[in-house]
Amino acid sequence: MKKKSFKNSFLLFMAAFIWGVAFVAQSVGMDYMGPFTFNGARFLMGGMVLLPLVYFRRKKDKEAGIPRAGLKITLTGGVCCGLALCSAALLQQFGIIGTTVGKAGFITTLYIIIVPVMGIFLKKKVPGRVWAGAVIAAFGMYRLCVSEQFTLSRGDIYVFFCAVIFSVHILVIDYFSPKADGVELSCVQFFFAGLTSSLLALVFENPGLSGLVEGIVPLAYAGIMSCGVAYTLQIVGQKELDPTVASLVLSLESVVSMLAGWVILGQALNKRELSGCALVFGAVILVQLPERKKKAMG
Repeated sequence: MKKKSFKNSFLLFMAAFIWGVAFVAQSVGMDYMGPFTFNGARFLMGGMVLLPLVYFRRKKDKEAGIPRAGLKITLTGGVCCGLALCSAALLQQFGIIGTTVGKAGFITTLYIIIVPVMGIFLKKKVPGRVWAGAVIAAFGMYRLCVSEQFTLSRGDIYVFFCAVIFSVHILVIDYFSPKADGVELSCVQFFFAGLTSSLLALVFENPGLSGLVEGIVPLAYAGIMSCGVAYTLQIVGQKELDPTVASLVLSLESVVSMLAGWVILGQALNKRELSGCALVFGAVILVQLPERKKKAMG
């Protein structure tokens, strides 16, 4: 059992590693094309990579006699998820232009804290540790993003709003995932986000084949590896693994993004920013810790 748990955790770590390095790919991709073009191409790639997985899962369920969700709910959920994903990803892409990869990774991870806080509006109880985590994260964000001259970069602001919309995206998935297949939802959302971003690219940018060819390496990494491979690793890795352990492993994405930005792009963080990273990561870990069960009186 422990061997299987270690294997699942390793698969999730690989997914977190791929997502963390994807921040570098997104940053480098901006040297060859605009944000709308980059996102349009990578999401369409991600959707195409998932198509074979959708086919084999459908075939397997058909042989096992497992009923499938209706096309209407899958398309509706996919479009809603795709709209949120497209908005969040574009804000993140614009944000990465004006901030470092490491900072972007840690700010994005704030969705883990924002989601339960948003749960208030859905009449869900918010545990005390979430409020504590929110306070710690807020101070960490201040150390990470606000310089000693009390200035805040536009890129950091974009990425913060990206984290807010990613939180909405998670809540939308939470609503539709029990009603439809998760992989099919993801596939539809990638195609919708890709087509929407591509249309915006035609309106606001001047996409050309040369830029796509020159930037094929970061584009392929962000599309094939980040969307297709990492998502598949997450599906396999999360199976029969404690959700708390899974979320803790996946949150390492922020640490990987910081290390990748430093090693690959030379984007070193100063002591103030590193202390902010540590506080944000600590807050993320705190929020994901399981609640202590109250002992029964007797």
